[in-house]
Amino acid sequence: MSFAHFLRIEREEPGGSRHYVVHASDPKFSLELALDGEAPDRIGRGVIKRICLPNSWAGDYGKYATWMGAAQEFFSQSFGEPVSKNETRRFNT
Repeated sequence: MSFAHFLRIEREEPGGSRHYVVHASDPKFSLELALDGEAPDRIGRGVIKRICLPNSWAGDYGKYATWMGAAQEFFSQSFGEPVSKNETRRFNT
C-alpha cells in the first residue's frame, strides 16, 4: 500500500506530545496514536487512542482494517531518517 496520502502530525502540549495520522484522500480518516513504550524503539506502530472516520464506515470495520494497519505502519516509518528536500517538494513548479 502506498503511503502517499498519509500525513503525520505531532502536536506539542504541556503534558507531552500528541501524534495523529491523517489519510487525506478517499477514504478520509484520522487516528490519534500514542507511542508504544514497550516496543524496542519506544515508538513501535503506535497504540491507537482514537479513530475519526465517516459514518458510512459503520458496520464495515473488516473492510477498513487494512487502512488502519497501513496508518500504523506509516506512523512507524515516519520516525525514520528524514528525506531530502527534493523529495519533500512534490508540488514545486
